[in-house]
Amino acid sequence: MSDNILLDLSMEFSVEIVKLCESLKGKFVLKNQLLRNGTSIGANVHEANYAQSKADFAAKLQIALKECHETEYWLNLFVKTDIISEATFSKLANIAGRIRRILISSITTVKGNAEN
Repeated sequence: MSDNILLDLSMEFSVEIVKLCESLKGKFVLKNQLLRNGTSIGANVHEANYAQSKADFAAKLQIALKECHETEYWLNLFVKTDIISEATFSKLANIAGRIRRILISSITTVKGNAEN
């Protein structure tokens, strides 16, 4: 584990999403959306660490947040249509919620620091 909880958590989440999508049969279009959004969170968080400015950093985190919200939508759809179990949903929704809260806090902090 690194010193960056957000990086670690988003990587863990991406791994779980990849494993889930590999285990699902059929539903290619839905699976592909979940895979793209779920892994995009971590990719944008990683990219934010190499931002050229605070504004660029905040923008990358904002994209990650949007992807997180969309991933949560797909997870909700998957559980409501019985594509995934309630247990799988709960586990992934918990991680996504933690990521979302950290992203919101980080974005708020960066924007607050930019105003000062």
